[in-house]
Amino acid sequence: MPTSENTAKKSKAMSKKLLQHFEKRLMEERRRAVKELGNYGEAFGATSQESDGDLSSYSFHMADQGTDAMEREKAFLFASQEGRFLWHIDEALRRLYRSPETFGKCHNCGNDIAFERLDALPHARYCIQCKQREEDAKSK
Repeated sequence: MPTSENTAKKSKAMSKKLLQHFEKRLMEERRRAVKELGNYGEAFGATSQESDGDLSSYSFHMADQGTDAMEREKAFLFASQEGRFLWHIDEALRRLYRSPETFGKCHNCGNDIAFERLDALPHARYCIQCKQREEDAKSK
């Protein structure tokens, strides 16, 4: 039998208490992401004149328009990333509800994902070893 600490262990399904802990963590992350997306939605809803506080119809200086466009693009990028994060959270919640016996198992090797990893990233689908192999393959 291997005794290495790095060797992932296969075991039975998580206890109900642990599943509830991860459900709570996922719901907290979901609430935070939805709130953050709401903030971006408010920013996208405001016109450049409203957000600047200027209600006149005179055009802005070209440099101001460029800065505003760059800020909108940055906000869109962050909102897009937050939207992807929310999708991953929702997928993890679906896995948790549909098949709780497999939640916390690596999608690649089937071994348990370490508690510390799941607590930090409750939507994780891969154990640290498989995720590292995936990252290494992408960098080549």
